[in-house]
Amino acid sequence: MKTLLRPALVLFALLTLLCGLLYPYAVAGIGRLAFAGQAEGSLVLRDGQPAGSSLIGQAFSSPQYFWGRPSATSPMPNNAAASGGSNQGPLNPALADAVKARIAALKAADPDNAAPVPVDLVTASGSGLDPDISIAAAYYQAGRIARERRLGVDAVRKLIDERRQSAFLGFLGEPRVNVLALNLALDQRR
Repeated sequence: MKTLLRPALVLFALLTLLCGLLYPYAVAGIGRLAFAGQAEGSLVLRDGQPAGSSLIGQAFSSPQYFWGRPSATSPMPNNAAASGGSNQGPLNPALADAVKARIAALKAADPDNAAPVPVDLVTASGSGLDPDISIAAAYYQAGRIARERRLGVDAVRKLIDERRQSAFLGFLGEPRVNVLALNLALDQRR
């Protein structure tokens, strides 16, 4: 029994040291050196203070800001600890009711807007934390934001175009814009 126990304990201690301490610290150290911004959470700073992350959506409800995709995390929107889809299928009456309510809220905030409501403004993403919206969703909101901030619609559209991100690798996904980046740019225009 002693001949088996001693090698097993030595191997256990060695693997614990290697896999439980050395490897995680080495990977974290390399990450901090090679990808400092990402390792720190991809934080976006305003006046030296964190304003949010470029990877996690935020709930903006004021009509003078761009609104992002609805969050599937509840009770607190955009809670990264509760990431996950709503698991509501297209035939689920609760999803249909939620979409109708979101469309009504968008129409109430901008009653003169006759454009069709982009789907990403009324449905949550797979994670429920999407920080980006489509260019169409940003353009849809440009009139409301221009009116609320007393800007020209062309000035708001220019902000959108300046922050437009292309499809990943040129062909994966759709062109998009980060909602936090847009709203920070709006605040800088004051």
